[in-house]
Amino acid sequence: MDVSRIRALRGPNLWSRHTAIEAVVSCTPAECAIDERAGFEAALRARFPAIGEIGRSLASALEAAALALQAQAGCPVTFSRTTETVEPGIYQVVVEYSEEAVGRLAFDLACQLCEAAMNDAPFELDAALAQLRELDEDVRLGPSTGAIVDAAVARGIPFRRLTDGSLVQFGWGSRQQRIQAAETSRTSAIAESIAQDKELTKMLLESAGVPVPNGRSVSDAEDAWAAACELGGPVVVKPRDGNQGKGVAVNLSSREEIMAAYAVAVEFRDDVMVERYLPGHDYRLLVIGHQLVAAARRDPPQVIGDGVHTIRELVDIVNRDPLRSDGHATSLTKIRFDDIALATLARQKLHADTVPAKGQRVVLRNNANLSTGGSATDVTDDVHPEVAARAVAAARMVGLDICGVDVICETVLKPLEEQGGGIVEVNAAPGLRMHLAPSFGKGRAVGEAIINTMYPAHDNGRIPVVAVAGTNGKTTTVRLIAHLLGSKGLRVGMTNSDGVYIQRRRIDTGDCSGPRSARSVLMHPEVDAAVFETARGGVLREGLAFDRCDVAVVTNIGAGDHLGLNYITTVEDLAVVKRVIVQNVAPSGMAVLNAADPSVVAMAASCPGGVTFFARDRNHPVMATHRAQGHRIVYLEDGQIVAAQGEMRHRIALTEIPLTQGGRIGFQVENAMAAVAAAWALGLEWPVVHAGLASFINDAATAPGRFNTFNYQGAMVIADYGHNPDAMLALVQAIDNLPSERRSVVISGAGDRRDQDIRDQTRILGAAFDSVILYQDACQRGRADGEVLALLRQGLQDAPRTRHSEEIQGEFNAIDRALAQLNPGDLCLILVDQVEEALAHIAKRVAEVS
Repeated sequence: MDVSRIRALRGPNLWSRHTAIEAVVSCTPAECAIDERAGFEAALRARFPAIGEIGRSLASALEAAALALQAQAGCPVTFSRTTETVEPGIYQVVVEYSEEAVGRLAFDLACQLCEAAMNDAPFELDAALAQLRELDEDVRLGPSTGAIVDAAVARGIPFRRLTDGSLVQFGWGSRQQRIQAAETSRTSAIAESIAQDKELTKMLLESAGVPVPNGRSVSDAEDAWAAACELGGPVVVKPRDGNQGKGVAVNLSSREEIMAAYAVAVEFRDDVMVERYLPGHDYRLLVIGHQLVAAARRDPPQVIGDGVHTIRELVDIVNRDPLRSDGHATSLTKIRFDDIALATLARQKLHADTVPAKGQRVVLRNNANLSTGGSATDVTDDVHPEVAARAVAAARMVGLDICGVDVICETVLKPLEEQGGGIVEVNAAPGLRMHLAPSFGKGRAVGEAIINTMYPAHDNGRIPVVAVAGTNGKTTTVRLIAHLLGSKGLRVGMTNSDGVYIQRRRIDTGDCSGPRSARSVLMHPEVDAAVFETARGGVLREGLAFDRCDVAVVTNIGAGDHLGLNYITTVEDLAVVKRVIVQNVAPSGMAVLNAADPSVVAMAASCPGGVTFFARDRNHPVMATHRAQGHRIVYLEDGQIVAAQGEMRHRIALTEIPLTQGGRIGFQVENAMAAVAAAWALGLEWPVVHAGLASFINDAATAPGRFNTFNYQGAMVIADYGHNPDAMLALVQAIDNLPSERRSVVISGAGDRRDQDIRDQTRILGAAFDSVILYQDACQRGRADGEVLALLRQGLQDAPRTRHSEEIQGEFNAIDRALAQLNPGDLCLILVDQVEEALAHIAKRVAEVS
């Protein structure tokens, strides 16, 4: 078995809506029928009993192992698939993942497992599962961030993790907001800085009438003892700027305790505070927005004696609880058995090797922070309104939108003033796990509360997204839809095979029709709507950049293009890839489909939303049936594009659409119909659509390489990026409507097409042009020198119209040769390869003779 390629499909893809690992696996004939190999299945199950059904081939066994390993490690995965390709013994194996790194590791371990079963070698299952669990814990979102993300997903708000840590973006474009743990885009840096300064926080809270303990900053250990003497009672020693209870020691009275506590605190921060110790329980009150949404009583880390084990052993036993970990990935943290714990024991006249009596409660820290091993009990329903009001006042005084307020008091059932309680700290980015999964009591929906402050009800943080796929016409249709949206005043982000555009300004060049470019648009804060050209390559390579779109446009499939690559060998295969955007239309969205193309029509059944069909002929059976059922259609009638549904009709004259040259350019008429249908689906007002169509000029600046026309000394020169047989047919049909004395064409061929596709291009052109100039493409895409030209020559054999053909080395030389042969009234079609460079070259030659 050989694994030759592994890809991460990071969005909805050819196989499913799940993120997945896709691998190409090569099996020997014997490995293609492992069910006939004696003992293999038993050997595999002996090493991994929970593997499930393994199928006939070693590739399918690999699939089952990769999925089951993740499931056994606690990852929420359910989907996998193995498909045999057209090449014997070659399989595509697809396995869902929840975390990419974990999915890749699971695949590697599955390979090792299968090889071990094949070769009767050992496989350490427990170690493999432990490795997966450890990695999953390292890379997955922590409980606080995860709860907020889960709440966003439940609301239908898209999210994207921006780093390996907890920085997450919600929403798209201008609707985006970000969080980092329990901080949001609205969390003030000044407020966070105030919260970190314990002394400044106390001063502000005191001025707002919030009860706080007295205290001050100290300069050294002696000053700490002096401050304790001034306060005249038990004190707390803690870093002035700290978090997670690090370096905090409470209920200290003796000089020795205070000096030791200072030594610990100063290890975390240079500035140390001493303040009055407030007796009572430790409570954390969570304020989100201007409301108290959760409260928990935090109890210090402790063990209960059994009369047998030492305190050190009891701590080890407690720490084995799977709910406890070293970090924040689980609901509880392991108890720290450090110098502070030992000092706390000493104050109880105990030590690490003491065996406490059965039932004896042994406290290991006086502070109750969960990060040091404490536990939490939900008390949200018990909080007195006055206590809640003080917590909200504290959060507002500091300026935090999400705030953890630490309160010390005997009970939250009574106002703080009545019992001598107070607020001891205010925390930015508070941990949420004590409220999500308390040790005792019910969890609170704090993730939902945070999302509700970021996005009001019925706001999902999305901007309109249009995806366009097809064999031909994609780029022009994308540009036209983007132009129509821009005519409404929206700031539009667009990707296509020419680049990435934000408000008509290109920010990236090259073929940007894949998911990475689309994601960059969705991240841009100045984008109100997005239109994406969605090429087959990106879908196969990585999946979609979005979970769903508002409009999916499929212009055509025809005879297809790029067939024979990546196991997409037939038009039917290609249609399945192009269909992915239709399958991921929002339920409230719309698919815009070409009714004249059977492969496109079949996609309608896969659309979760509505469908608008477009075609020239409104009497086409698909169009007539769809309209009779009350659905939308767009068609051509009496020189007008007509949008119709039921009794409603809206007409746009082709003379108002410069792109179509009054309707003479047939394929541009179809592109305009698709764009009109998309604009209709997006709810654009008809006057906006009219104005947008009228102002879209199809020149080299607006739509480079898309039927751009030039006047060269009285001859018409047309530059186009057509590069497949369907495009040739469309261009010939368009040119048949244009006057000309003599026709010539300049063409090369892309080497990554099938031989027949390359021959068909010149076969079509040979019936429509008097002269053909062939040139070799700048990039042969895997072909040998001269191979493409030979195929193009073969296509010209027996050409019914072409009487002259020649070969020129280099694209620009071929253009110059064609221009030199033109006379007034002639027409020359130049099929460009280096689009921008060739257009600039043509424009230069035109300017020289003007």
